[in-house]
Amino acid sequence: MIYTVTFNPSLDYIINVDHFQAGEINRTTKELIYPGGKGINVSIVLNNLGCETTALGFLAGFTGDEVQRLLEEKGVRTDFIRAAEGTSRINVKMRSDQETEINGRGPVISDADMDRLYAQLDRLKEGDSLVLSGSIPSGMPETVYMDILKHLDGRGIAVTVDATKDLLVRVLPYHPFLIKPNNHELGEIFQKEITSKADVIVYAKKLQELGARNVLVSMAGDGAVLVTENGDAYCASAPKGTLANSVGAGDSMVAGFLAGYRRTGDYAAAFRWGVCTGSASAFSDALATREEVETLLAQSADCFE
Repeated sequence: MIYTVTFNPSLDYIINVDHFQAGEINRTTKELIYPGGKGINVSIVLNNLGCETTALGFLAGFTGDEVQRLLEEKGVRTDFIRAAEGTSRINVKMRSDQETEINGRGPVISDADMDRLYAQLDRLKEGDSLVLSGSIPSGMPETVYMDILKHLDGRGIAVTVDATKDLLVRVLPYHPFLIKPNNHELGEIFQKEITSKADVIVYAKKLQELGARNVLVSMAGDGAVLVTENGDAYCASAPKGTLANSVGAGDSMVAGFLAGYRRTGDYAAAFRWGVCTGSASAFSDALATREEVETLLAQSADCFE
């Protein structure tokens, strides 16, 4: 089973506005509402790819009810904790001449809520996988990802972390199975501008020296790089297609990688699944389906070095 944790889920309200003008009345030309949050995206795509997954995290209020309903509609197994104070956030993503996002704050997560999460995590078994991804609500300790890896250390649970800066760096001594920064986030960690795949490999190996087992780095339209615990480095250019929606592409890459690795036990194959799944989501208004991923896998063999 692959479990995901989303500390701050959302309803993503995605709107298209022709030539948005600040200070004026603007009318939408298209509207979509999705359950949002990085871990939730991972669970949706894993479910689409036929992998067993359970989405964990915190929901609150009427927006939390709708997140739950939408996931049930998609057939995604969930076991959310209901927070008593506040409401799950609504994130507005506007597509116009420029893409703009306004993200809400989310509910208050109490110590009792966190105790309930740890009780859930204690039920994970050896061989299970856990994905920790995304931001954390204000008021939650910045060490929470590290605390979870420390709590689970030595239990044979493969943990994937997709987070930024200190949230990511702090977990490295606990040897996460996979981390997935993008090249800009990798550069922020080392205070370098990283634009080439050769530089990505250099700095991904530095993250391995700090404890990461496998490092998957997304580079948007420039492709991706995987540096494995076996010492191998794989590079890919981006599959060809028309960008429709960048939201969730990185989460889809994580889901595709994990699904591919579960299916094959091979890092090179998992990398191909990850890249094609991330691209399939980028080329669609919704998150990638298995059919879309398999089509890209068949078409994109020349993207992989």
